[in-house]
Amino acid sequence: MIWIEICAVVVIWLSLWSLIPRDEWWFRGADFPRLQILAVGLVTLLGLLLIKSEWTLFRELLLVGLIAAVAYQLKMVLPYTPIWRKQVKHVARQQLNESQQISLLVANVLTPNDKYELLLQHIYQLQPDIVLTLESDELWQKALQPIEQEYRYKVAVPLNNLYGMHLYSRLPLLESEIKFILSDEIPSIHACLELRSGVQVQLYCLHPKPPSPTEAKDSTLRDAELLIVGDQIKDLDESCIVMGDLNDVAWSRTTRLFQRISGLLDPRVGRYFMNTFHADYPLLRWSLDHIFHSTDFGLVEMKRLSHIGSDHFPIYVVLQTGRVFEQQQQSLDETPSDAEEAEDAIQEGIEKAEKEEKMVVDELAQPYK
Repeated sequence: MIWIEICAVVVIWLSLWSLIPRDEWWFRGADFPRLQILAVGLVTLLGLLLIKSEWTLFRELLLVGLIAAVAYQLKMVLPYTPIWRKQVKHVARQQLNESQQISLLVANVLTPNDKYELLLQHIYQLQPDIVLTLESDELWQKALQPIEQEYRYKVAVPLNNLYGMHLYSRLPLLESEIKFILSDEIPSIHACLELRSGVQVQLYCLHPKPPSPTEAKDSTLRDAELLIVGDQIKDLDESCIVMGDLNDVAWSRTTRLFQRISGLLDPRVGRYFMNTFHADYPLLRWSLDHIFHSTDFGLVEMKRLSHIGSDHFPIYVVLQTGRVFEQQQQSLDETPSDAEEAEDAIQEGIEKAEKEEKMVVDELAQPYK
C-alpha cells in the first residue's frame, strides 16, 4: 500500500508542478512525460481502488487528488488520439493531385551518428520533395552528397555544436535565408519554394535549444524563437509550413500558444502522438519533431520512420494544398490574452539574448583590461 501512496503523491505533485508558469528547465521538464505520468496514474488509481485497506481521510484525499491529476493529464494528451476531432482533413482519393502536393522528411540525425546509409535508404525509398536534417555537420553533408544530383536546391549550415542543419529540395527555392534569430549559435532556415502547380510556400526550419541542465537552463529563448516565427506568420496571407525539432511537446503551453497566434494546424491532432524521441527507450518517448502548416493544406500521409541510429526517429509527411481545405479547416481561436502573453515572452527572450551576448563580449574583452 505504501508504494501505491508514494506513486499517487508523485503523480499529483508532477501534475501540479507542470502548472507553475515558470521557464526554468526543472519546471518545464514536467511538460514532456505526460503519457508516462498518465500511465503511472492510471495503474496507481486502479491499485488504490482495488487494494483492500482502511479508507482513512488521507487515502480519500489521495484518491480525489489522483483522479484530478489523471483527468488533467488525459485532457492534455487525448487530442492526439483517434477519439478526438481531426484538426487537418485527410485528402480523399478522388482529390489527390500530385502537382499540389509536397512531401517532407525531417530527421534529427545526431551529429556523432555515422549510420548515414539508414537515412539515405529512407530518402531513396520515399523520394520526398524536401529533406531537412538537424544536428548535421560537415561529415553528414559529405555523406549526403549522393542525393544532391536529385536535390538541386540546397541550404547548408554545417555546425559541430549539435545545431547544424541542411535543407535539400527537389522543388525550386525562390528565396532562402539563414537566420540566427536570438543566438549566434542557433541557426534557422527561412525559404520560399514553389510547388509543381506554381503555388508558393513559405518554409521555416527551426531547432531551438531545449530547456535542460546540459543545454539551456530555461525555455525562454526556445519559447521566444518559436513565438517570433508565429508572430511573423500571422500577418502572412500565404501557404506556410513550420518544421523541425522544436525541443518541445505538442501539448505544451508554448506550442499551443504558437498555434493560436500563427493560425497553423497540427496534423497529429485526432490521429496519434508520433513520438520521435528517445528512439532507444520505448517507455520514455514524446513528440519533439513537428510539422505545422497553414489551413490550405490537407493531409495525404503521415508516418514515423524506422531507426537511423539517432536518438530521434525521422518523420515523413505528405501535404496537399487547395482552397477546399481552407474552407473546411479552421485555425485555433486566439484568446484576448494570447497577443500580450506572446509579446511578453518574445520581449523576455530578446532581453535574455542581449544579456547573454553582452556577457560573451565582456568575457572576450576581459584579458585586455
